Amino acid sequence: MTVAGKTIAITGGARGLGQEFARHLAIAGANVVVGDLNDCGATLELVRGAGGNGIGVALDVTDPASAQAMVEAGLAAFGRLDGLVNNAALYGALHGGRFEAIDDTEWDACMAVNVKGIWNCCKAAVPAMRQSIVQGAGGGSIVNIASLAATFGMPYGLHYTASKAAVIGLTRGLARELGRDRIRVNALAPSAVLTEGTSEFFGDKLERALQAVKAGQTIQRNLVPSDLTGTVAWLLSDESGFVTGQTIAVDGGTVML
Repeated sequence: MTVAGKTIAITGGARGLGQEFARHLAIAGANVVVGDLNDCGATLELVRGAGGNGIGVALDVTDPASAQAMVEAGLAAFGRLDGLVNNAALYGALHGGRFEAIDDTEWDACMAVNVKGIWNCCKAAVPAMRQSIVQGAGGGSIVNIASLAATFGMPYGLHYTASKAAVIGLTRGLARELGRDRIRVNALAPSAVLTEGTSEFFGDKLERALQAVKAGQTIQRNLVPSDLTGTVAWLLSDESGFVTGQTIAVDGGTVML
């Protein structure tokens, strides 16, 4: 399994899962384009400290022009785009609670980032992937980060749960559209991962939430970011070349499809 020589864009790469994806893929030989609203300097230090190649870009996934600028920066730096990891999401900044108490503005912001943001980034990236395929690559790959929230049905965070369910539907529909272009589209559905965002979302209920998640898993430990990197790298590599439209649960055996 290799991603060596591929150029892969990663959204939400300033910290957490996105940062770990960038570090792992760069170590594996990929050129990484790391986008985030926040500064990506710490991620690039990890990438370059591991001997990898990468650039950071300011990215607002709700803005189509910003998504296009990310892709153009990657093309300018590395000449091609082979993969996209749609990781950016509103999560830690959201307020949980009963569905009728969710603020309208927060609901709309969650959908704008978690769903429309993926649409915007795919619209920007797919033409560049098609061109890379013309240049002789084996095919493009898009990996969308969904969540156990959607596959299990997480309560008291319905805006987040609904947005991640939309990510799964988007993944399936887009996979059918892009198959003829040799571009594959898949999703990951992890359970609660030990990241800053998870800590922020659950707040003082974090330990109780993590214990509840762990108790529902067959493998009874909480996920860390490195638990997802192998699956992401496989989906981005040519070795998963006949896999598309799938949502892979990386949840320690909580939901078995």
